[in-house]
Amino acid sequence: MSVASINSSIRELSSGGALSGKVCVPGDKSISHRALLFGAIAKGLTSIKGLLPAEDPISTASCLRAMGVKISPIEKDQIVQVEGVGLDGLQEPDEILDCGNSGTTMRLMLGLIAGRQDRHFVLTGDDSLRRRPMQRVGQPLKMMGAKVQGREKGNLAPLSVLGQKLHGAVIGTPVASAQIKSAILLAALTAEGTTTVIEPAHSRDHTERMLKAFGANIEVGGEMGRHISLTPGSTLLGQEINVPGDISSAAFWLVAGALIPGSLITIENVGLNPTRTGILEILQQMEASIEIINCRDVAGEPVGDLRVSYKGKLKAFVLNEEIMPRLVDEIPILSVAACFCVGESRITGASELRIKETDRLAVMARQLNAMGAKIEEHTDGLTIQGEQILHGANVDSETDHRVAMSLAIASLLAQGETRLSRSEAAAVSYPDFWNDLEKLRI
Repeated sequence: MSVASINSSIRELSSGGALSGKVCVPGDKSISHRALLFGAIAKGLTSIKGLLPAEDPISTASCLRAMGVKISPIEKDQIVQVEGVGLDGLQEPDEILDCGNSGTTMRLMLGLIAGRQDRHFVLTGDDSLRRRPMQRVGQPLKMMGAKVQGREKGNLAPLSVLGQKLHGAVIGTPVASAQIKSAILLAALTAEGTTTVIEPAHSRDHTERMLKAFGANIEVGGEMGRHISLTPGSTLLGQEINVPGDISSAAFWLVAGALIPGSLITIENVGLNPTRTGILEILQQMEASIEIINCRDVAGEPVGDLRVSYKGKLKAFVLNEEIMPRLVDEIPILSVAACFCVGESRITGASELRIKETDRLAVMARQLNAMGAKIEEHTDGLTIQGEQILHGANVDSETDHRVAMSLAIASLLAQGETRLSRSEAAAVSYPDFWNDLEKLRI
């Protein structure tokens, strides 16, 4: 019943066996990116405990180092120190800024550099990132006076940014996206006048919380906190940041513990920001056995431990665009869960998943159908028939970290052996996933 690795790319995954024990998931990826970025443009030293030592935050750190920011090595269980250069201290890089596979790095970097007057920057990434749309950030930045150019009229990387004098603006975003909002707010720090972002729904608010902690003049108002205003002029000061565990990484163990008979898992130190807890709402709808214990507040973010246990078959669920901003990253693992629920589950309002690391709607439908699932793909979601008997198959992460881990959980519930290609993709957000899976299996 062990997880056997053939090589770094293909893993043989056998079914059966419960999961039991305690696990600490990696630091929240969204908070890790922002801690590095805000620390870089603050004055003084920022110390970050629990920063995610994975490929995406490492890409952010690499770009910042290329612009003259001193950042200590990012290693597991090590405090990362960032020597801030202040709001105007970023240097023009000697090289192209490589964002790797990280859409967050590229989109937030656009906001960070747009107002660096008379400095030129070029951003690129891997094959996947160069296919992902960037105009959704570039366009609102142009409303503030930014100059962003690239392929397909600035929509695709490589992107060229010539720093400009920016002005404040009132910007309504077409979708609830923390990346778009964060890029605008980063640009607003060096703009002339107040900038207000108005979202159609409340997206994750790590940027607002952290900017306020660093000393930015930021106000949140409107219905459900959808109006965010930033007035420049404040000096950002280095902070001590404790990054909680990423609930998006915890989601794999939450679903596995709820579905696999005999399982009992405690996931420690998980961030419970209310803009991120949609996965808990859906698991409650499914009538899963989940407890939140040891609740506390860490550096402005709610944190707790999650205990999940198997109690029997789960009910099918329905989720739509209203909840999507609170669980967009958890759709792949929820697609797996739906295959084993009683009844038909429906996911709508999820078109955003088509422009992630992969087209996650298409990839999850394709890979789970190969295991015997009954999934119908729609423009903005999936319809999934429950109580299916999945069988082991040759499946592929298609280079997507969340797909890799979701298929790993599916393989535990399938009959027979599964061979997962490109399993190393998990390292993008969860470097120790395969080791933790081995430790939890009994």
